[in-house]
Amino acid sequence: MRLLSLFTSQAAVSSTLIATTLFTLSVSAQDRTTEQGEAQITNPNLECTPYYYAPVSNAANKFPTVWTVATIVNGDTNAQNEYQSIQSQIPDISPKGTQPGSLSGDFSGYSYPSSDPDCWWTYDKCTNPKLAGLPSDLTTVPEPNTLGYGFDDGPNCSHNAFYNFLSQNGQKATMFYIGSNVMDWPLEAQRALSDGHEICAHTWSHRYMTALTNEQAFAELYYTIKLVVGVTPTCWRPPYGDIDDRVRAIAHALGLRTIIWQYDSNDWRGPGNGVDQDYQSLITNAQNGAFATKGTIMLTHELNNFTMSKAIQYYSQLKAAFKHLVPVGVAMNQT
Repeated sequence: MRLLSLFTSQAAVSSTLIATTLFTLSVSAQDRTTEQGEAQITNPNLECTPYYYAPVSNAANKFPTVWTVATIVNGDTNAQNEYQSIQSQIPDISPKGTQPGSLSGDFSGYSYPSSDPDCWWTYDKCTNPKLAGLPSDLTTVPEPNTLGYGFDDGPNCSHNAFYNFLSQNGQKATMFYIGSNVMDWPLEAQRALSDGHEICAHTWSHRYMTALTNEQAFAELYYTIKLVVGVTPTCWRPPYGDIDDRVRAIAHALGLRTIIWQYDSNDWRGPGNGVDQDYQSLITNAQNGAFATKGTIMLTHELNNFTMSKAIQYYSQLKAAFKHLVPVGVAMNQT
C-alpha cells in the first residue's frame, strides 16, 4: 500500500472542515423551535438533520420507545384504565402467526380457515366485518366523482417542498401519521395541522397489526392518538391493510374509523414497479365515468422523495379527472 493512500492532503482537509463548518452554521441559523421556522427550510439535508424540541424530549418517557412495538408504558395508569375498560369489546380472536416474523408479514406456517371467520384483510381483502356491531372499513366515499386524497407514513422530514406544493394549490389531504415519525419530526407533524390537513393515525411502529397481542395493538393506537399534534384523530389506516375483527374492535373502542383503499398506486414499491400505470388507470377510470355514483380512495405515500414527486406529477391530472379532490373525512361529509 502506498503511504500516500493513508493520508489526505492539507487542502482536502481544509475543504472538508470548511464544508462541515458551513453546514453546521446553516443548521444553527435555522429556527428549529417552531413549526413556522421549520417550514421555511428548503434544503432536504437540513430538513432531515435531527433537532431538539423540548416538549417532545421532556415527554419522551411517557411514550413507548420509537420504532419498537408499543406496549403500555410502566406506570401509565390512564392507559391501563382505558385498556381495561375496553376488554369486554375485544373478541376472543388469537393474534395471527408467530412473532417476530409475523410482525413483518411473515405468516408462513400459520393455519387459517378458508372461510375467513375473522374478516382478515390480508387473507382475502375482507372489509365487511363478520363480528356484529363493527362498521365496514372505508374503501370508497359516498360523494360521486370524488377522490379521498391522502398520504401514508408521514411526517417525512423532507416534506416541505411537497407541503408547499399542496398549499400553493389550496389542496388539503388526509395525512396518516406514524407515531414514531411524529416523535422524530414533531414540527413537521405540526405543519400538517397548521396547513389544514386531516390527521389520521397510522400506528406507532408500522407493524402488521393482526400479529400483535391485544395490549400491543391497543398501545400502537393509543399512544399515536395521544401524541398526534394536539388533536384527537377519529380515523386510522392499518399498515399494509392488515386488519381483522379483533383489531377492528380495538380501534372502534378507541373511536377510530378504519380507512383502507380501493386503488393502490404502488408508489411504495419505488421506480419501475408500474406506478405510472396505476396512477393512469385511476385517472382513465375517472374519465370514463367509473365514479359517477360514488367516489374512491387511492393508497399513496409521503414515504420518500419518489412518492411525493409522483403525487406532484399526477396532481393536475387527478384534479382534472375528479370533480372533488378532498380529504377522506370531507369526502365522507364529516365535519
